[in-house]
Amino acid sequence: MYIVAIAWIYVALLATLAETSVVGGVLTFFFYGVAPLSLFLWLFGTPARRRRSAQRALRERMGEDDGGNAGGDQ
Repeated sequence: MYIVAIAWIYVALLATLAETSVVGGVLTFFFYGVAPLSLFLWLFGTPARRRRSAQRALRERMGEDDGGNAGGDQ
């Protein structure tokens, strides 16, 4: 997934450098690069977020959430 993100930002950067004005370059980079890439990463990161949330809820239900104190010392 990250190789796609790196390639997309590279293409967007090249398109930005091909613009004739600074404003056009900034707008191209944002609307052609950053905005679609952030949407892509958010959508494809959803399954991992759901898994982490489900694992956290399962640990809380099972009583294994000890607050990060693995040694048991208080």
